[in-house]
Amino acid sequence: MTTTAPAPAVEPPPTAVPSSLAPTGRSMWQRSRWYLAAVAFLLIGAVVIAGLSQDRRYPPLDPRSYDKDGAHAVVALLEQRGVPTTLTSDPTVRPTGDDTLVIPEPDLLDSRQLHAIAAAGHKRLVLIAPGPAALSALAPGVRAGDERGAPAWATVRSTAPDCTLPEAERAGSADIGGLVYTSGSRGTGCYQRNYGFPLVSTPTPDGDAIILGSAELLQNQLLAKDGNASLALGLLGNQPHLTWHLPDYGSPAAESTGHRSFTDLIPAGWHWATLQLAVAAALAALWRARRLGPVISENLPVVVRAAETTEGRARLYHRAKARGRAADALRRAAAHRLAPTLGVPLNAGAPDPEALCAAVADRLTTRPAGDVRALLYGPEPTDDAALLRLADDLDALERQVRKP
Repeated sequence: MTTTAPAPAVEPPPTAVPSSLAPTGRSMWQRSRWYLAAVAFLLIGAVVIAGLSQDRRYPPLDPRSYDKDGAHAVVALLEQRGVPTTLTSDPTVRPTGDDTLVIPEPDLLDSRQLHAIAAAGHKRLVLIAPGPAALSALAPGVRAGDERGAPAWATVRSTAPDCTLPEAERAGSADIGGLVYTSGSRGTGCYQRNYGFPLVSTPTPDGDAIILGSAELLQNQLLAKDGNASLALGLLGNQPHLTWHLPDYGSPAAESTGHRSFTDLIPAGWHWATLQLAVAAALAALWRARRLGPVISENLPVVVRAAETTEGRARLYHRAKARGRAADALRRAAAHRLAPTLGVPLNAGAPDPEALCAAVADRLTTRPAGDVRALLYGPEPTDDAALLRLADDLDALERQVRKP
């Protein structure tokens, strides 16, 4: 009898464990943690900036500011002497009596506002560093620049008045400078500097206008020096009331049509937001950027002589008719060569114009400081012949300084 072996039992196939493709919390955290960190960094930065901005700061020459560049001290002295001060953001309002109107930023006003101020009837206008448009509307006859018609800037320092203006004669020497102006046929110029005047008084139909080349005379930090306080009180306290215009630095003067551009309508906070987004984009680009290898030095295939480079730049200047750029290069090089010879230090890579011109004039007694300044810092040449004469004059000046 034959027996058949039982067939082996067949094991069932293993059951497949189902796998989910849905993202887990761990995978989501690994993917988004850097983005969350960037958002947290931006939020912390915004909170810090908001907290720091709570400290109220005023712009320069603000009568409410106690800072060094503020003007609270002069307003307080005027109020002690019985001259009240009114702060206004609208300079076109007509005064109720005799008063003095101070305009720290005349160039921020449009033509309509300037003409409204001229017709308002203020007994005295005090303009701080006005431009041509403000001068034409409020102080006719006075021009920005020196007697030669060139724009000029004078360093703020103690200067004698040398004029007949009562306020200046009473104050004596004062720390004054900034832009210089011509006094015109009817005006009076004081504290002459660089063939111009940083303080000019000129008559107006309703009284007079005072033009100051800079506002440092009225600031808290300089008020106690020399005759600054006396001059400031004399200029601002001439009338029984003082009106001080607070400029709107966030809205620059528009054209006479009154139209505003699209960027003027964007709130100031959005500019900071755009800057933060740009920084975040730059950081993300650096994070994801491809790492570069070390810098490999390579010999130049040809060697270019320095003279050829200079000649090539000169040809480019000549082709573009860039006489002003060429003259600036010649004058800058001459000033850098003269300064070490005369012992004039370099500040921010350039010598001080006043100190350099004074040193050259002291070395060459036959050349006044005005001629030296016109040669080293004068207007640009009008043609190629004038540029060649300038180059020859600069060479002659260097030879005379080295061998006086």
